[in-house]
Amino acid sequence: MTLQPHVLRAIVSLCSMFFLFAAASSAKKKPPAQPININTANSEELQLVPGIGPVTAGKIVQMRKSYGAFKSVDDLLAIRGFGEKRLDKMRKYLTVGRVGAKPVPPAAPPATKPPPAADPPL
Repeated sequence: MTLQPHVLRAIVSLCSMFFLFAAASSAKKKPPAQPININTANSEELQLVPGIGPVTAGKIVQMRKSYGAFKSVDDLLAIRGFGEKRLDKMRKYLTVGRVGAKPVPPAAPPATKPPPAADPPL
């Protein structure tokens, strides 16, 4: 029994789509190393947070433009689509800072001094 070429192509296409979909859906977003400041982040930065896609990021930016700076991460609950459960999952990746505040770089390890030189013998 041989398969007709059009049937074979259909099977190969379906298998290819299945594997592409499986690979795309299994790819998880890597969370940001530092919390994202919701008062200064742009849409692309907000999308680094797991659970925030382009639409949600746009809503956050729009609310900030319309009503001013957020006072608390909990202010996101005023956005349609945000609930307690969803916010709790992303809370550790979000922070609220002053508008215009520059992010503080991670502290460098303290410099070590070389040991004092021994006095030469007399």
